[in-house]
Amino acid sequence: MIGEAFIDGVFIPRVLVVFLLAFAASLILRRVLRSLNLYRFVWHAGLFDAAVFVSIAWLIAEVTVGVTYHGIAI
Repeated sequence: MIGEAFIDGVFIPRVLVVFLLAFAASLILRRVLRSLNLYRFVWHAGLFDAAVFVSIAWLIAEVTVGVTYHGIAI
């Protein structure tokens, strides 16, 4: 996952983009879990949230590994 994303003429580390997407997704998932009151089944909410963030970041990194500015690299 080494590389940069080219956004409007600015090179941004790809890991930063992945972490920002994972953070947004984990915020949405956290809100849904709290509204459904599913945190009552979780022993430690902070550890659970950290594990969910890492899992989502890994999933996004794996899905976007071949994506470039001009499309999908083969």
